[in-house]
Order: sequence, then C-alpha cells, then structure tokens
Amino acid sequence: MSIDGGNIHSSGLVRRHRAQVGDVEWIDGLPVTPLARTLIDLARTECLPDAVAAADHALHHHLCSREELFAELELVPAGARGRVQAALVADFAEAGAMSVGESLSRVQMFRLNIPRPTLQVPIEDEGGLIGVGDFGWEGVVGEFDGRMKYRVREGMSPEQIEQTLWSEKAREDRIRAKGNKMARWVWADATRPMQMVAKLEAQGIRRQPRNTWFDAA
Repeated sequence: MSIDGGNIHSSGLVRRHRAQVGDVEWIDGLPVTPLARTLIDLARTECLPDAVAAADHALHHHLCSREELFAELELVPAGARGRVQAALVADFAEAGAMSVGESLSRVQMFRLNIPRPTLQVPIEDEGGLIGVGDFGWEGVVGEFDGRMKYRVREGMSPEQIEQTLWSEKAREDRIRAKGNKMARWVWADATRPMQMVAKLEAQGIRRQPRNTWFDAA
C-alpha cells in the first residue's frame, strides 16, 4: 500500500495499492486500511470462499457492517479488476455464518444452484429449544459438523466423549421427531461439493436449473 501518491510496485508476494491518507487508520504506529476496505480489497484479489469467510466473520462479530462494505465498494471504479467479485461478496456475506466451514458450504451451494438456505434456524418442541440448525430449508435442517460442535475436545475421556455424542444423538432425534429431515456434512464434503450436494439431495434439497439466490433482492 502506498499513502504518499508515489509510484507503487507489486511483486509475486506483495500486492501494493494506493490509498488516500484520509482512508488510512493507524494501529501501533502502522498505517492500515479500514476493515471494510480491506475486506473489499480481499474480495477483489482472493478466491471467493476465502473472501466470503472473511466478510462473514467480520459481520458475525460486528467488526463492520454491510453498509460499510457497500460504501467501500462504491469507491472502486466500475470496470476495475475484481470489482464484480467484490460486489458478489458484499451481497453474499451474512452475519449468521458462524464458521469458515459454514461459509465454504454456502459458497458451494451457491455455485451449484442449491436453493439459498436460512442461517441459524431455531428448532423447538414441547420441551423448549432443541438447538439451532446451521442451515434451514422447508422441512430440512442442514449442519456442517466439526468436533467443537459436539463439544468434543482433546483430553476428554472415552466416557465423556460417549456421553457428548449420545447427547447429540438425542438432540437429532428430537429434531427429526418434529418432522424435519437432516443433512449433515463435514470438511471432506464441503471441499468436494458434489458429496455435499448428494447428502442434501437425499433429503429433498435439489439443484435448480438456474441460480435464484438473489431473486428477491
């Protein structure tokens, strides 16, 4: 990044961008661009899953707002390299995504024309709140699974792990008893998206002829 308006040069490892002095914040004596601007720059230069994961994380933790993302996007000239993807990331990012795995899963769903899910869906029965599903469609709950979801941590005894997994099974049984189907997938599925799609289609969530994610926008 250059803040003096002088010549800038990039290398294979460093990308330099010119910024006006007023656009720069100072942290520990170092000039940095504001977070929303940094996210838009990332969206212009990095792959879509990484850019979406970064923007989701920022929105989820209230580090910036969607309005700030769009304000920074407006400063990128029309036709500038990466602007189209940056606009997609600004539209796509959601505060409801709680992990990189969930962000990656959504990108894969988008690319493969899976209907857009609702994020963080509360599920209740007569006993109260059962839990919150990562993804929701009509009658179907989708969950990206990781060890931390089940509170399985290193150092747990076999008995503790067994009890934790049993509690998760009981939770899933309650969700199904409400008439919901469940699709679950892991990292290996999200990185090989047709495996994730197969698990969703087995529960009735099928690919569409065209992408409808932004039809109601």
